Amino acid sequence: MSTAILTGPPAPGSSLDGDLRSLGFDVKAASGADEAGALLAAVPAGERVALVDPRFVGHVHALRLALTDPRFPAAAAPGALTAQSGARPALARALTAAGTSGADDLTGTLAEALDADGVAVHRPQLGTLVATVPADAEARHEARAAVDAVDDEAVRLRSAVKAHDGFFTTFFISPYSRYIARWCARRGLTPNQVTTASLLTALIAAGCAATGERGGYIAAGVLLLVSFVLDCTDGQLARYALKYSTMGAWLDATFDRAKEYAFYAGLALGAARNGDDVWALALGAMILMTCRHVVDFSFNEANAESTGATAKTGLALSDRLDSLGWTVWARRMIILPIGERWAMIAVLTAVTNPRIVFWALIIGCAFGACYTTAGRVLRSLTRRAKRTDRAAQALADLADSGPLAGIVARVLARTGPRLPGVVLAAVATGALLATVLARPFGDRQIVIIAVFYVVLSGAAVARPLKGALDWLVPPLFRAAEYTTVLVLAARSDSAHALPAAFGLVAAVAYHHYDTVYRIRGGTGAPPAWLVRVTGGHEGRTLLVTVLAALLADRGDDFTLALTALAVAVALVVLVESIRFWVSSGAPAVHDEGETA
Repeated sequence: MSTAILTGPPAPGSSLDGDLRSLGFDVKAASGADEAGALLAAVPAGERVALVDPRFVGHVHALRLALTDPRFPAAAAPGALTAQSGARPALARALTAAGTSGADDLTGTLAEALDADGVAVHRPQLGTLVATVPADAEARHEARAAVDAVDDEAVRLRSAVKAHDGFFTTFFISPYSRYIARWCARRGLTPNQVTTASLLTALIAAGCAATGERGGYIAAGVLLLVSFVLDCTDGQLARYALKYSTMGAWLDATFDRAKEYAFYAGLALGAARNGDDVWALALGAMILMTCRHVVDFSFNEANAESTGATAKTGLALSDRLDSLGWTVWARRMIILPIGERWAMIAVLTAVTNPRIVFWALIIGCAFGACYTTAGRVLRSLTRRAKRTDRAAQALADLADSGPLAGIVARVLARTGPRLPGVVLAAVATGALLATVLARPFGDRQIVIIAVFYVVLSGAAVARPLKGALDWLVPPLFRAAEYTTVLVLAARSDSAHALPAAFGLVAAVAYHHYDTVYRIRGGTGAPPAWLVRVTGGHEGRTLLVTVLAALLADRGDDFTLALTALAVAVALVVLVESIRFWVSSGAPAVHDEGETA
């Protein structure tokens, strides 16, 4: 249990003691800073401690936001301060110093001291919520009136919903899913349990789609929408109850992809039962969606910490459009974000067939990808800000370059061509895909060009990726690797090569998404040994082309090789991912979800 220490005797008629106990705190009262320090020292080192001014007047939810959010080592609001185990030593030092100063606003003084000591103190945005320390009886009366004027629960429900979301989610899901989140919170359900329920519902939907029957398709569409409602509910529950966790970050970040890919596979299996082979379309949709997300991730990481002047050209039109409210929703909808995408998939699954579903998905996502990428290219070409070393390292990590590219990069770091990384990556990708598309399955020339791809991909990352368009390097590598696997599987004579290729790309895509969320959490890329063991993008691409050349005339051997590679990659990346996300080193965040 967490401990809350009142820094003096409670004010007469105050509900502060009960409010803190309702939030899970064991409440103790101190007569001053010296006794508060003694009480702090008596609390077990691993527990959270809060210091609260006994004169505090405010909403319970204001205290909840300030004192119970697990994502921050320290947090504060007027009259209240909390510190988790990592910030406890700094709090003890600050409290010792404050004991001799006689500060009237002890919690505020302690928060400033923690900031000065290098502990970042989070100060939540309270909005209309009240949190104050009145100086006299009149101010206390006014504060209580202000508390009574604002519905604490209504604010809590509103804040459970993301401020920026897609049209479908905002107007067709969130108006009622927030109440489902509250229902879950009152019954002790956790966000992770809701996330798991969403996954199971989607897997059942995929199973229904795999039947190939009209009734199965209708059930699949309905269950997919139910799964999406639960997917929205888990994040709202986390925000409503402030139940963020490392496991929640991992589950929420990866289950969306698992649900979507499983549903694609279910549709492909259902189509196969009716004699229609759509595995190539399913894999194409997966590749398009993953590459589009990599564009989003790379662009955001490349510009997250840019220094210097930021270009206004290219943003002016966007700013003007933002002044027209309807254009904001229109631009969010045309990129087919997750809400609109799942709604479209669900409806088309129920009323049409898998082939139509995949073509609609591919066309819609291709348009959205072109729209967003074009805008980002324009912004990049007109920007004047300098890319930081941290951003360049993030792009290098997202590139997923393996040992072969690493050898080339070290050789060419000083003597290699001075061309921008994006140019080298584009030439490598273009040459590889043109050859794979033009040459017959198993042709030895594909292997030669794959070696050329390895060399150029190494040259692309030989120097820091700080060019204006170098954020396109990771998506180009994703397109090269995934599309090569797709084309080779489609060209082979084996009937089951495409499902095997689907599994391989899904396993590799999981590794790439896992890399993204580790970087977002501030813990950096996966360990170097994992990249070496999985070969990097260039190593896997070369291996698949060699396997195609060696096994072209050996029946289903190419399919078996793809299956074995998929299983090996999946096992390695899943075991390492699970180890990381359940460890103490994982970031204590809950992913807010992607609009795309």
